[in-house]
Amino acid sequence: MSRYVSFRDFDWLLLVFVLMICALGVMEIQSATAHTKFAGANVKQMYWVVAGIGLMFLMSMVSYHALLDKIQWFYIAAIASLMAVLVFGTKALGAKRWIKIPGGNHFQPSEWVKLILILAVAKYFADMRQRELSWSDLLKAGAIVVVPMLMVLKQPDLGTALTYLPIAAMGIFLGGLQWKQGVIIALLATIGVGAVFFIPRVHVLKSYQKQRLTSFVDPDLDPQGSGYQVEQSLIAVGSGGLWGGKGSQTHGAFLPVPQTDFIFAAFAEEHGFVGALGLLLLYFIVLMRLTQNAQTAPDRAGTFVVMGVVAVLSFHILVNVGMVVGFMPVTGIPLPLMSYGGSSVLFMFLALGMVMNVRMRRFVN
Repeated sequence: MSRYVSFRDFDWLLLVFVLMICALGVMEIQSATAHTKFAGANVKQMYWVVAGIGLMFLMSMVSYHALLDKIQWFYIAAIASLMAVLVFGTKALGAKRWIKIPGGNHFQPSEWVKLILILAVAKYFADMRQRELSWSDLLKAGAIVVVPMLMVLKQPDLGTALTYLPIAAMGIFLGGLQWKQGVIIALLATIGVGAVFFIPRVHVLKSYQKQRLTSFVDPDLDPQGSGYQVEQSLIAVGSGGLWGGKGSQTHGAFLPVPQTDFIFAAFAEEHGFVGALGLLLLYFIVLMRLTQNAQTAPDRAGTFVVMGVVAVLSFHILVNVGMVVGFMPVTGIPLPLMSYGGSSVLFMFLALGMVMNVRMRRFVN
């Protein structure tokens, strides 16, 4: 089949929009970290982007069917890597999320596990051949995602763990979820969330994580504690006005981690409403191109793979931007392709490589 695969079918337009977002991210990281201990992070980000582009092209050349055929081994490797983090991981800020690798860098396995889960869910539902979903099918699909999710919560890393949920949700929805099943699942999820927050003996989340999830409702209740990040973010976004300002919140070190979780707030402060809207438009175009590629996928598995990427990317954007403007809780979810971080950037380009992989095989017989 490889002789029919050509880079003429590569989605070059999608890559152009992705690189535009990356360029804006690098520039904002440079601005946000100037004259701080993080100065030079933009150069590292450029290295990660270049490495990501290389991995994307490599991923696009390996047939996704070959990856799906070996997904059980990849899934075992993913679980083993998460166990390695819990045992040998480097602890920072009270959490074990990284494994130290040569060169002084750190690798975050929970990021690349998303890609494995996208493939695993796609394989599971593709093999069902569109038959009606039973409760047993739903439980098995949920278990595929819940097992690594619980391991990531143990680190603890609530933000990354939550990004696994849209993969399962998209798979179940496209797999043929019945409305009655959807209502029951929603009710059970509501009861589960209530138990986590209101039953003292349920210790799924730590107290500071619960405070983060609830502080966005009224950050003024604890402006110097759990509500501080939301307060400063709202001030930064508001001070940007229509066309942007000097970035006093960002450069005055009031806005926390402006190069990572709150990079959208820093960008909105310096480029205003117009700049923020332009950035969101770029993300919208990328999501539409991805959805179009899902519609033209050669088979059911390809559609599930691409829509899994759409689900993760959409969730990241929704939660991060919502967090910045006070509509969503602070969960530490980065803004894709913009926020500083090698693991996040590499995962996103690998995921895009999977999309290109599916697209380039549209006409393979």
